[in-house]
Amino acid sequence: MSELVTGEAVALELRPAKLPSRALAVFIDLAVAFAVYIAVTMAFAAATASLDDAAVAAVAVATFLLVLVGIPIAVETLSHGRSLGKLACGLRVVRDDGGPIRFRHALVRGAVGVVEILMTFGVVACIASLVSARGRRVGDVFAGTLVVRERVPTGQSAFVPPPPPWLVGRFAELDLSAVPEGLWLAVRQYLTRMGQLDPQVGWGMAERLAGELAAHTGAPVPSDMPPAAYLAAVTHERQSREAQRAFGAGPAAGRRAAAPVAGPAPGPYGGYAEPAGSVPSTPPVPPAPASGPADTPPAGSGSSDGPATGFVPPA
Repeated sequence: MSELVTGEAVALELRPAKLPSRALAVFIDLAVAFAVYIAVTMAFAAATASLDDAAVAAVAVATFLLVLVGIPIAVETLSHGRSLGKLACGLRVVRDDGGPIRFRHALVRGAVGVVEILMTFGVVACIASLVSARGRRVGDVFAGTLVVRERVPTGQSAFVPPPPPWLVGRFAELDLSAVPEGLWLAVRQYLTRMGQLDPQVGWGMAERLAGELAAHTGAPVPSDMPPAAYLAAVTHERQSREAQRAFGAGPAAGRRAAAPVAGPAPGPYGGYAEPAGSVPSTPPVPPAPASGPADTPPAGSGSSDGPATGFVPPA
């Protein structure tokens, strides 16, 4: 990964293209360009058979510059850095700050490429790519560009365990605006990998991350709460707020009401238990009264409704 910082101070993680993929893309581009060049040369040779040698030489030079230099520059400019070979290999030319290239970038790359690729058979370009840390050739250095991979294999996203049910919505009033993105990333990575850590090491990391998170939010970590459960609850609250802003979800109370109401069970947070004195998730239901003689109203009560059994006492 290569971290680039844009003009808006946004960090981008780009994967520079390696020499084999770049060489294959250049080979495809050159094969297509030479095929077009041969076809155009044969057409011009038939059309300029009556011209003198100077005119034929001028047409040959113009054809070379147009097909092998002008057309690649135009293609890279119009496609924003994706020629036919780069499109086939999943590559793209971008600026040093991660933005799309323009005509001047493609012009410098094409002009220098005539020397380092066509005239030296790619030897200079290969040596420069091997020496450069980001695989750039001489044309990329002069143009201020970089060839990156667009098609990156995506792995399965790690699952962030949910917080205990009795912690859902507890931090709804917490101010999370001052927490930096780097700390959120560290918390997420810890929550997704805490099952792979040694218990003592994981507990120490959770305490450190919880302390940093509490320092940015201005509220201390509750003493009766495991640090891993605290991290999961705050992360869940942040994700709920982002979902509410993005999709227009209901209020926070609705989110808390939709949370599971089952009692907590031992999970990945160190055998937590619901604290004593907390309100139960569901109110107790009183037992139904037993059916018996109490169901029969007393005699002489004047009730017009008969008993449920249909039995009428004697007068």
